[in-house]
Amino acid sequence: MERRVVITGLGCITPIGNNVEEFWKGIEETKCGIDKITAFDITDHKVSLAGEVKNFNPEDYIDRKEAKRMDRFTQFALVAAKEVMEDSKLKVEEIDATRFGVIVGSGIGGLITTETGSTILNEKGPGRVSPFFIPMAISNMAAGNVSIEVGAKGQSFCLTTACASGTDSIGEAFRMIKHGYQDVIMAGGTEAPITPIAVSGFANMKALSTAEDKTRASIPFDKERNGFVMGEGCGLIMLEELEHAQKRGAKIYAEIVGYGASSDSFHITSPAPNGEGGARAMTLAMQDAKIKPEQITYINAHGTSTHLNDAGETSAVKIAFGEASKNVMMSSTKGNTGHLLGAAGGIEAIACIKAIEKGLVPPTIHYQVSDEECDLDVVPNEPRKADVKYAMSNSLGFGGHNGSIIFKKYEQ
Repeated sequence: MERRVVITGLGCITPIGNNVEEFWKGIEETKCGIDKITAFDITDHKVSLAGEVKNFNPEDYIDRKEAKRMDRFTQFALVAAKEVMEDSKLKVEEIDATRFGVIVGSGIGGLITTETGSTILNEKGPGRVSPFFIPMAISNMAAGNVSIEVGAKGQSFCLTTACASGTDSIGEAFRMIKHGYQDVIMAGGTEAPITPIAVSGFANMKALSTAEDKTRASIPFDKERNGFVMGEGCGLIMLEELEHAQKRGAKIYAEIVGYGASSDSFHITSPAPNGEGGARAMTLAMQDAKIKPEQITYINAHGTSTHLNDAGETSAVKIAFGEASKNVMMSSTKGNTGHLLGAAGGIEAIACIKAIEKGLVPPTIHYQVSDEECDLDVVPNEPRKADVKYAMSNSLGFGGHNGSIIFKKYEQ
């Protein structure tokens, strides 16, 4: 028998706020977290802007010695996980910890550690590479450290599907609980990719915006869009089997009812023509949720602000939704945060859950010039009050990975 899965806790650290309350306030107030890069000297770089997490001192949250043995992407995950635990009021000693899992996706893992370690190797020799290099750099260490921190003894792993990592992690967690493998899973994504090598690599493949005006850099669905802006941070949510949550009197934010995933099988970086792969993921998610397209109020789009992505995703929605695409609201919050790569799906899931809870659809900020290729209702510039019964979150990753999840307003 399939079990119902609900959301009982939220936690995030983002370029517009270092917890869920600050993040959502930033969405309501159309705050932009994009600014000049401070993580490294940008003098010789083609790109000058990123969505950096501000005022983050890991030692405010984590023991100093422990923090020094973690890459920034793991530090973010630990901070978000602490917020999820506090918010969900889950007491590990009162549940079966072997039925409590952790799935934290990351597209790149400990890139800061990798880049720093490579420099030390080249400049100072192999004897100077840190013994903590490997456990800091490998992608699963956010999931590993979170499971240690929260006492989760169920299945713990890192899922890597590029920019779909966070969404796929939540989707797989949903399936594992629905089919009885676990009772509770903390899931989402984390990323800290703002490094010289990542910015150079993305810039040289012409994926990043070279704009110097932060209000015209990450501009999803705008005709003048010219690339994405890199962001960093983490978004995690607590998924829980309904009766398990009810038994302990948990607050229920929303229900998760559908997940669909597909592969373009087309190209390493370009989406399939007309967004066919993304359309299949959305259709599969709606079939899983047993709903029709017209029942969905809001789509949090992948909406990266690249020409191909935004046009392709618009086309994908038209294929998957048919006539209903004319009425659905579809915005991208990447104007606020930039693109958090593997963490994007985590924070965008939180945006969907808060939209349901607050009856407010996030806007696509800094939208000025309409594009005939992106002609859906992109909720330009201002949040919109709406009774959101179903919200969909889409993520589309390099390699042709497509993930789509659906949240529903909780009803008994």
